[in-house]
Amino acid sequence: MDYYQHMNRQFLSTVEVAKILGISRIAVFKRIKAGEIKARKSGRNFVIARKDLPVILGRALTEERKKLIEAAVRKTVKEYGEALKLLGAE
Repeated sequence: MDYYQHMNRQFLSTVEVAKILGISRIAVFKRIKAGEIKARKSGRNFVIARKDLPVILGRALTEERKKLIEAAVRKTVKEYGEALKLLGAE
């Protein structure tokens, strides 16, 4: 399989994802089991959709991450609102 065909495949193997993330294949399996990486069975193996790669790499914000960030911002503003206003005025 040449490079072009490889890059156009819809799914990645656990070995490929492990190499991309710089972790072991076992670590990929653990993340799949924990629900951190979405994967599906293909025969005896798991495959990961290429479209999910940005989420796996942390480049795309999931709705859950967005909610966590929003909650953290609200908490910070609530606790440090006056200090933030004073800092902004400087």
